Amino acid sequence: MRASTFLQEVRKIGIDTAAGVPDSTLKQFCDALCLDGGAVFRHYVTANEGAAVGLAAGAYLATKRPCLVYLQNSGLGNIINPLASIANDEVYGIPMLFVVGWRGEPGTQDEPQHIYQGKVTCELLEVMGVPFSVIDADTTAVQLKEILAKAGAQFAENRQYAVVVRRGAFAKEQEFLWENGCDLLREQALKVILEKVYQQTFIVSTTGKISRELYEQSDALYGAHDRLFMTVGGMGHASMIAYGMAQADPDKRIVCVDGDGAVMMHMGALGFLAKQAPKNMVHIVINNAAHESVGAVPTGCSGQSYAQIARECGYENVYLVRTAPELETALSEVLRCRALSMIEVMVSLDARADLGRPRESAMENKIRFMEAYRGR
Repeated sequence: MRASTFLQEVRKIGIDTAAGVPDSTLKQFCDALCLDGGAVFRHYVTANEGAAVGLAAGAYLATKRPCLVYLQNSGLGNIINPLASIANDEVYGIPMLFVVGWRGEPGTQDEPQHIYQGKVTCELLEVMGVPFSVIDADTTAVQLKEILAKAGAQFAENRQYAVVVRRGAFAKEQEFLWENGCDLLREQALKVILEKVYQQTFIVSTTGKISRELYEQSDALYGAHDRLFMTVGGMGHASMIAYGMAQADPDKRIVCVDGDGAVMMHMGALGFLAKQAPKNMVHIVINNAAHESVGAVPTGCSGQSYAQIARECGYENVYLVRTAPELETALSEVLRCRALSMIEVMVSLDARADLGRPRESAMENKIRFMEAYRGR
C-alpha cells in the first residue's frame, strides 16, 4: 500500500490535521506526511504522543473535525491518560484516528524493548475501548475503505478508532530528506565523550542510535561496556535514571548522554534536575534536531537550544558546542568542578548503515553494569 494513498483516503473522511511522534515502522507514512501530505494536512511533530492527543482534542473543539494521531506502539503508554480522562466518550467524547506502528509483533524479531510492548499492543487498545483494524502489505484499497468506514462510524458516536500497522505495510515511495546544517558526526562526538569520561564515571545513555554507537565504541576503545547503562526503551527517561543513581551515591560521577528528541519528550525533567542540583551529574544532549533513529523526521523543537533552556531552569554550568575541540574543552571543565552541568552538542544526521546492536540481552547488560557500579 502506498502511504500517500492511505493519507488520501483518510482525507476523504474529513481529517485534515495529523500530529504525532515518528516511528520506523511508519517511516514511509511519515515521509509522505512531510512531503505531499503537507499540502493537504496540517502536520505537527509533538513533544510526545500524549501531547498529540491534546492537540487533536483542541483541534476537534475548534473545528468539529477528528484528527489523525500517529505513534509507535511504545507511545500507547503516553496516550492512556489523555485518552481515558479527556477523549473517552464517557468524558468529553472526542473522536480521533490512531495510526499505530506495531513494533515487537509476536512471531517477529525485534529489539528487546519492543518484545513485551508488542505482545500487549492489541490488549491495551481493547482495554481502552478503542476498536481497531490491522493492516499489512496485503491490505487492499477496498479493505482500507472498509476500515475507514468503520472509523467514521466510531467518530459519529464520539469515539476513537485505531489502525495498527504491521512492518512492511507501506510501500517505499519518495524519501523525505533534509539537512540540519551541522558538521560534527555523532559517532565522533561520542568517541570524544568516551575517551574523556568512561574510565572515571558511569554513563547512562538514551534509547536509539546513541546507545548503539556508544556500545560499539566503548568495546572498541576499552574492550568492555560495563560502565554503560543503555536505556533501550522508555524514551525521555534516561536523565531521571541517571539522577536516581546520582542521588543514591554522591561519591560516584554520573554522565547522562541524552538525545534532543528524548529531552523534548519529557522536558519537565530539566526543571526537576535543576531544583535538585546533583553535584555529581553531567547531562550531555546530542542534538541533531531530528528523531533520527526512526527516520530522521525533524522534531517539533528544531532550532531550539536545550542549553539555553537548561540555563533558565537553573543548571549551574551550560555549554553549547559544535566541534570536537569545543567538546573536549567543555568536558575537561565540567569534570574539574562538582556541579550540575549540561553540554549540548550539535551534530549532523549522518549514521553508518552497518551500525550494530548489542550482542547481549538487556538483562545481561543490566547485571554487568550493576556489578561494575558496585565494584564487583
